[in-house]
Amino acid sequence: MRRPLVVGNWKMNGCYAENKVRLNTMRGQLEQYSNVQKVVCPPFVYISETVKLLEASEINCGSQDVSEHADGAFTGEISASMLTDIGCIFAIVGHSERRQYHHETNQQIAAKAVAALKADLTPIVCVGESQQQREAEETLAVIGEQLAAVTDVLDQKDITKTVIAYEPVWAIGTGLTATPDQAQEVHAFIRRQLAKAIGNAAEEIRLLYGGSVKPDNAASLFAQKDIDGALVGGASLVTDDFAAIVEAADSV
Repeated sequence: MRRPLVVGNWKMNGCYAENKVRLNTMRGQLEQYSNVQKVVCPPFVYISETVKLLEASEINCGSQDVSEHADGAFTGEISASMLTDIGCIFAIVGHSERRQYHHETNQQIAAKAVAALKADLTPIVCVGESQQQREAEETLAVIGEQLAAVTDVLDQKDITKTVIAYEPVWAIGTGLTATPDQAQEVHAFIRRQLAKAIGNAAEEIRLLYGGSVKPDNAASLFAQKDIDGALVGGASLVTDDFAAIVEAADSV
């Protein structure tokens, strides 16, 4: 059985006082859902304080990005070992906003996944298609290419340590979401592609859906065979909504 995983990506939101209230509230709300692994990914500058505020709780901390470089003259970059050093366990890699606004390539994203794994971080590798690509019926080809860039540079052991998040770009922050059937079709494809790379071990890998996940659609998404949780954006900033999504994952 794959343990459900729900990850909150706070993006560029929050302040110390607001984060403290949010995290203290989450600790109380999420404690009862022990079957689900819970993760929050605050902005870099709040990671250390988040780790402290979550101490002795079941909520883990992750980062929203990681450098592909181990160290050196890379101003503004944050290495995987630095994140591990301050208590991070996960790192989001290749989010659609990083691909769009920072022009990250499939190869760069694969390098970031490699760097994360070397530092004992679990990479959450994001893949997904644009609206134009979906309308052109290129969804599976695009995702297959994005996924292959990562699996081609990892061995079987490292692939099984990786989380894959399918986030259709057209559903990020738009209020639109893939139907459960649409999401399951892509998740099943991802698992088949992983099976080609590592065989039956693909069944161990957790696949998340990301794209306007909310309390009212979470249960129907989690009911799908190959959807093991969610990468949650805006709803992760609202503690009641995030708790409801976690509850839905716990109920599967």
